[in-house]
Amino acid sequence: MTTPPRFGPLLTGTGVTFRLWAPAAREVSVMLDKPHAMTKSGDWFELHVPGLTAAARYKFKIDDDVEIADPASQFQPDDVQGASEVIDHRYDWQARDWKGLPWEKAVILETHVGTFTPQGTFRAMIERLDHLVETGITALELMPLADFPGRWNWGYDGVLLYAPDSSYGRPEDLKALIDAAHARGLMVFLDVVYNHFGPEGNYLGRIAPTFFSEAHTPWGGAINYAQPEVRAFAIENALHWLRDYRFDGLRLDAVHAIATPGEVHLLTDLSKAVGELADETGRQIHLVLENDDNEAVRLAPQESPPDGRYRAQWNDDYHHAWHVFLTGETGGYYSDYKDAPAHVARTLAEGFAYQGEPSSHRDGLLRGQPSGDLPRAAFINFLQNHDQIGNRPLGERLSALAKPEAVQAALTVLLLQPSPPLLFMGEEWGATEAFPFFCDFKGELAQAVRDGRKREFADAYARHGDAIPDPIAKETRDSAVLDWEARNAPQHAAHLALTRKLIAARKQWVIPLLPLMQGKGEVSLNGGILQARWPAGGKALLILANLSDDARARPSPLAWGHCIWGEAPTRDLPPWSVYAAIEG
Repeated sequence: MTTPPRFGPLLTGTGVTFRLWAPAAREVSVMLDKPHAMTKSGDWFELHVPGLTAAARYKFKIDDDVEIADPASQFQPDDVQGASEVIDHRYDWQARDWKGLPWEKAVILETHVGTFTPQGTFRAMIERLDHLVETGITALELMPLADFPGRWNWGYDGVLLYAPDSSYGRPEDLKALIDAAHARGLMVFLDVVYNHFGPEGNYLGRIAPTFFSEAHTPWGGAINYAQPEVRAFAIENALHWLRDYRFDGLRLDAVHAIATPGEVHLLTDLSKAVGELADETGRQIHLVLENDDNEAVRLAPQESPPDGRYRAQWNDDYHHAWHVFLTGETGGYYSDYKDAPAHVARTLAEGFAYQGEPSSHRDGLLRGQPSGDLPRAAFINFLQNHDQIGNRPLGERLSALAKPEAVQAALTVLLLQPSPPLLFMGEEWGATEAFPFFCDFKGELAQAVRDGRKREFADAYARHGDAIPDPIAKETRDSAVLDWEARNAPQHAAHLALTRKLIAARKQWVIPLLPLMQGKGEVSLNGGILQARWPAGGKALLILANLSDDARARPSPLAWGHCIWGEAPTRDLPPWSVYAAIEG
């Protein structure tokens, strides 16, 4: 059985029990109608308040000095500096028999709640779920929801990890979204951040200095997971989202920035705890990593329930190789992918492009582990996501950087190649809205963000100047809101129709082969001609494409099977054309 949670308020039949781990505090009071002194036991403070019910609002007063929100608050109606609210997580689930979908069926759409609809709320998203189903999407992935300071944010500045941000709605609104998705056969995943906290509203360093180590991440102080209570805080948070909200899976952000030297890694313990929950409930729960270290050893897509490892990893190598191939950009981390055709081929065949080779962008450090023997389902491949769009100075989508026929050919390969594909919201119809970085900080912190962006993108500021969006401005956030009416424009309608046909072909022909694809494929990309073959038992998936601006001679001899996309090519291949077949 999973261990009962220790963090956050416990709603009982007689009242509410408040708990706080605060080893640096001498005394703590729960602030309700008046201060209620808590009892100290070791490094913990606890108090049961009889008669108190859900919806009660409270703060903790530390050493008669500062009032703070509960670090494990489950809702903040008035932002990170306001009072916490006691939440009753009982909910009348309509899709109560939902158990999830097998991993190989994943076709993922990454979304940002605040810009996915004009309203920017959980409830408004429900109205768009039928579009996802009609498109063929099977998994809706939400960028981080943990309560962040201000009115808008990407979500990676969360400071109260248990509380969905109030700008999107209340906890019951989030549950309504997930319930509605499950009723339509959609999985819902959540992006969670366990490598750092945001810069405003986090008081853990005040009440528990050992929550952080002396190390640093690019985004702030490193979290000390060698401390048992800190490790429990993260693991219980993962279980909270999966149990209380019934998310079908989690994507753990930038785990290469999580360090637990000399200890069993947090990732191992977290996966095992989630495995216990999956085993108890009979649910299919999927854990996914973002990991710049390309640690193949952490991946086991067919392991169910999770037992220390993870279904898959976001495959940045796939994106980077294709981006360089399609745009010719070689600055920054794209410098590692100058041999784009070879890297495109390797990511399609083996997963990672870097499997222990030196990375020039990382000063020659060796990066990655061999991945060719892993099942193809261990890699989530994509052409766009929030990072790769939004971390550009202007936030341009791929549609603004490459010619339409090239983008559509790359999309065709993405949706027909074996690994689970991910699209970024609006990509299914070729949306052109930028997705620039935005946040809603104030004062010195806001200026620090502006100054930091100018240092990071100094060359771009020199070229574009005022054309680069102000990350703090409301107009920047508003520019990222999806224009749903654009789907009706001829070029976008045609792009959406293509996406739907491709996903339908994937479901009929590719997905049934995935459980049989246990190792690497055979892929080459030479002179613009892509040839790929992935064995699957007694069958194989074949893709042939001309990824160039000129017609190319058909390879000869060409073994070809039952066509699943396009007709069997018998003559020269037109520019940017893609064909697929099943052999055997």
